[in-house]
Amino acid sequence: MTMAANLARRIIRNQSNQILSTVNSSTSVARAFCSSSTTPITATLFPGDGIGPEIAESVKKVFTTAGVPINWEEHYVSTEIDPRTQSFLTWESLESVRRNKVGLKGPMATPIGKGHRSLNLTLRKELNLYANVRPCYSLPGYKTRYDDVNLITIRENTEGEYSGLEHQVVRGVVESLKIITRQASLRVAEYAFHYAKTHGRERVSAIHKANIMQKTDGLFLKNMANPTALLLSGVMMLRHLKLNEQAEQIHSAIINTIAEGKYRTADLGGSSTTTDFTKAICDHL
Repeated sequence: MTMAANLARRIIRNQSNQILSTVNSSTSVARAFCSSSTTPITATLFPGDGIGPEIAESVKKVFTTAGVPINWEEHYVSTEIDPRTQSFLTWESLESVRRNKVGLKGPMATPIGKGHRSLNLTLRKELNLYANVRPCYSLPGYKTRYDDVNLITIRENTEGEYSGLEHQVVRGVVESLKIITRQASLRVAEYAFHYAKTHGRERVSAIHKANIMQKTDGLFLKNMANPTALLLSGVMMLRHLKLNEQAEQIHSAIINTIAEGKYRTADLGGSSTTTDFTKAICDHL
């Protein structure tokens, strides 16, 4: 409680030079991107694997239909480990993101138990992506168990269970190290308060979760994947780039397509293919 109180006072008095520096830097980048509405923006795209390339194509098609001024610089997961990154992500891929300062990533899976560095962990560590921002809200026209959901989860991305430090003590016994530092804890907490303030949210809740599991399930049929999650991530990217008009057009087209109910993928209780769902969104633009 003492740390939380001190942090709250620290935010209120605006004494966090680090977060202000980060915000000012992000603002400068955004201004640079929107300096000319006719000049295409170059953004890095990681289609990923599994259903990634399929839903990435949906994003590209929807963005093109909406007239988004973006040139994609695509990078794919390598078939060999790059010794410079110790993973299947190449150094050139990381340099692309550093150069363009904006990117969109599809799902990436790392073979379990093969000794390879996680692809997602490589991105987080090398690019210092310390805050994972996950919006979670109800979509009009699609009924779920809970109504009027409107949450933003901000998760520290580089420490704790995401440190990726583990070893086998003896056969059948594995130890995982959970590294926590004051600097990283304050950094992500300050970011959360800043996000809440700039987005008109009145409350920030701190949640401790010790049972994180990093297993994913890739049981999807071809051309049946739902690209909504990656599309909405793309909408967030467009808002960051101050391309608000195209962002709202695409967001509305997604919402209207789902609410209409005519074209829904299997996970939403429908039978439409990824291609059909993507075309329906484009038709709403």
